[in-house]
Amino acid sequence: MDYRRLGASGLKVPALSFGAGTFGGSGPLFGAWGNSDATEARRLIDICLEAGVNLFDTADVYSNGASEEVLGAAIKGRRDAVLISTKTSLPMGDGPNDAGSSRSRLIKAVEDALKRLGTDYIDLLQLHAFDAATPIEEVLSTLDSLVRAGKLRYVGVSNFSGWQVMKSLGLTDKHGYPRYVAHQVYYSLVGRDYEWELMPLGLDQGVGALVWSPLGWGRLTGKIRRGEPLPEKSRLHDTASFGPPVDDEHLYRVVDALDTVAQETGKTVPQIAINWLLQRPTVASVIVGARNEQQLRQNLGAVGWSLTSDQMKKLDAASEVTAPYPYFPYRRQEGFARLSPPAV
Repeated sequence: MDYRRLGASGLKVPALSFGAGTFGGSGPLFGAWGNSDATEARRLIDICLEAGVNLFDTADVYSNGASEEVLGAAIKGRRDAVLISTKTSLPMGDGPNDAGSSRSRLIKAVEDALKRLGTDYIDLLQLHAFDAATPIEEVLSTLDSLVRAGKLRYVGVSNFSGWQVMKSLGLTDKHGYPRYVAHQVYYSLVGRDYEWELMPLGLDQGVGALVWSPLGWGRLTGKIRRGEPLPEKSRLHDTASFGPPVDDEHLYRVVDALDTVAQETGKTVPQIAINWLLQRPTVASVIVGARNEQQLRQNLGAVGWSLTSDQMKKLDAASEVTAPYPYFPYRRQEGFARLSPPAV
């Protein structure tokens, strides 16, 4: 397993990490992902550790805390062998302080997560969404106190916009608070919006990407093909509305390119889609999930080899879309292009 620095921090994380959203799954979204109990989770974690995958990502909102509880039970007795990443800020109840990133909410959320995980510290805490109602200084000072108390080792964010990250980093530097070193983002061959603003920001500011849904919300499994109906057992029947939308023709164009590269490499479509991500700038770790051992072992096969430059170009061309304003002039017009750095 390849290990990479997480942003500008000294923490090294595996190129692949494991997403525990399938642990204890319940409800229309998480129940469709999977519902591994502690025994099954322990087996999946065994396989991960054997392969060098030691970072496990979860969130308090995953099945209302059940994912953290199952993960905590599954790593019991080997806490020092793993890195735990969890997230908070999304609603955990209907009360006025059950959502967001206020001082009150963050302190309670961290204490609750520590109990569910059965540990006294969290390696990486990420804010699951930007809280526009709470002053950023309040958020940052609270994270600083939690780091100083030894309850958090590193901090990051998830699903933030560029200005939200930059304003936070500016205030962090002004007051000497711990910097965000990670941004957990949606990024895939059918969802490359991350590249327009957040990737250049990550390069400039030392913020590493932890990639969620690398298979485009389950669309790049190799089971969806042009001219064929959605497989009967696909979870997209129940979960498509929860995830990022993808135009059908764009999806088919990317899948066609993946099929071509699969024939050239002898690798599976998911392995190629993940390997492409691992060769993109700022990507520190790609989070993979699995409902069972077979899925996990297939995903682990995405490392230990690399796509050629020609294969990367094929996938780049098939997945490229027109950049949104104000980015498209820098890709299309000569005067703008002279002022912009080389495309990442």
